[in-house]
Amino acid sequence: MTTDITLDGTTLTCEQVGAVARGEARVAVGSTAAARAAWHASGQLHGPVYGRTTGVGANKDVAVHEQGLDLARSHAGGAGPLVGEDRTRAMMVIRLNQLLRGGSGVNPGVLPVLAYAINEGFTPPVRLYGAIGTGDLTALSTTALCLTGEVPWRRAPWSPDQAPSFALSGSDALPFMSANAMTLGDAALACAGLRPLLGASIGVAAHSWRAVDASDEPLEQPVQDARRHPGQARVATRLRRLLTPGPSPRLQDPYGYRALPQVHGAAFDALDMAERVVTTDMNSAAENPLIAGGRAWHNGNFHTAPVALALDGLRAALVQTASLSTARLATMMEPAYTGLIPFLADRPGASGALILEYVAYDALATLRNLAAPVTLGGAVLSRSVEDHAGFGTQAARACLATLEPYEIVLACELVAAVRAQRQRGLSCDVPLDPRMEDRPLDADIEAARAALPGFA
Repeated sequence: MTTDITLDGTTLTCEQVGAVARGEARVAVGSTAAARAAWHASGQLHGPVYGRTTGVGANKDVAVHEQGLDLARSHAGGAGPLVGEDRTRAMMVIRLNQLLRGGSGVNPGVLPVLAYAINEGFTPPVRLYGAIGTGDLTALSTTALCLTGEVPWRRAPWSPDQAPSFALSGSDALPFMSANAMTLGDAALACAGLRPLLGASIGVAAHSWRAVDASDEPLEQPVQDARRHPGQARVATRLRRLLTPGPSPRLQDPYGYRALPQVHGAAFDALDMAERVVTTDMNSAAENPLIAGGRAWHNGNFHTAPVALALDGLRAALVQTASLSTARLATMMEPAYTGLIPFLADRPGASGALILEYVAYDALATLRNLAAPVTLGGAVLSRSVEDHAGFGTQAARACLATLEPYEIVLACELVAAVRAQRQRGLSCDVPLDPRMEDRPLDADIEAARAALPGFA
């Protein structure tokens, strides 16, 4: 069942972008007044206007007359594989929302056509490589050429025969394509996907807590009141509610338990920050030039520094939480914490669940690689006129890629925690295979991944 989301340029959320990308929601165009006002104002401009009466980049001082759609044609040259249709749909809904905010000066007649494309399963054939965080020029140029009929749309199996079509003019080219909608689409999908996973990891950790009789003392309110980070308090409160208070055989547990609210809370804080930044940009008219107040304002609002910095921090925080997950997994392999046979085996000398550590550390290594900060990079382009880049595109792409390995780390912990609880005779209703003999555990890991949404 699908729902309708009315776009107004100001209230789009990451969760809504995810719903549209997955085909679970349709979009409706709200008021076009702001877009229409900018369009009318752009028609009254005099003097040089970047990308309309001039070239772009190092050609900014070169007067151009009747360039038509050559700007879109020249910038549509991406490379690599086609990105998924869910990602291009996310890009389209964000760009539509930004255009509704006003400021681009693009012909507002294109707005309902974009909505039709989104709702009817039409997406542009966007290639992976072609942006560095100063505008998704190749992706949006390709979309513009799809609208004009020069490049064929990709169609869903259920798409109607009538393809979306709109006669963009040359003056619409730069206003349509000068935005970071693809980057923000990836970032929104990452934020929307990571929030339930971070929530699920608390539930998974609670199973590990019970498996080793970890102390709940580090979760108690006086500890949280002493260091008032919002994420930390949120994690500790939820974990307390999932556990039954009781004595622990140890004065202090390893950091995987004792420091979980601090580390995991920081990840929630990083996610909150990233989502705020992405949401701000999705609902902004980050246009260059910006059409406002009857004139064109040439500016740098296209730069993705805020997005890149926030997503760099988020990926680093994920590595920290995944590292604690592998630490808890290690305790469940150790008889000193479980009172069971090593590796949760069914008999001495058997390997039991030993392989889970290898799988989890492989996924953790992938997360570490993805956490490399993109904001340390630089670029000098277009005859040195464009002398900096934010690389928010790469930050968003890497953030989206963290979903799978983070899921796998959590799944490995969950398989071990459920196995340990069952061996200890504790009740556990997680629907995983109860067999304890040595056997392949790939199906168990996949079943645990499938169960994670229920922990969110």
